Amino acid sequence: MDLILLQRVTNLGNLGDKVSVKPGYGRNFLVPQGKAVPATAANLAEFEAKRADYEAKAQAIADEAQSRLAKLEGASVTIYANASTEGKLYGSVGPRDIAEALTKAGTPVNKSEVVLGEGPLRNTGEFEITIHLHADAEATVKVVVEPEAA
Repeated sequence: MDLILLQRVTNLGNLGDKVSVKPGYGRNFLVPQGKAVPATAANLAEFEAKRADYEAKAQAIADEAQSRLAKLEGASVTIYANASTEGKLYGSVGPRDIAEALTKAGTPVNKSEVVLGEGPLRNTGEFEITIHLHADAEATVKVVVEPEAA
């Protein structure tokens, strides 16, 4: 399936690139998310006519992500969870919990931007968590999980 990218997509291409992807990836993810359009003659002509608008929009999104990245650099958040005496959590700390804690701390973050490569946190301690704001903007945040006071 041939598509025209309307924004930068990690590991795929930049704005305006004509890429060939598997049909399911294009049909189920890229097109519904507004990241690409099918590479037809009409869509190519329309893209070239609106290229400046797409570039301005992409630059605005990138600038906003960079400003949020500056706020997140060196950020640290503490989350209190119900835990056993050995430090094992009775539940887990997931992306939603981390996003809510960062938002309360004054830095708005969506749960979809929190990347937990090894799954949810199930023990107490300090963890380095990646926040993926944009294709070119990632920040590392320190998350401290502590047991709740009895």
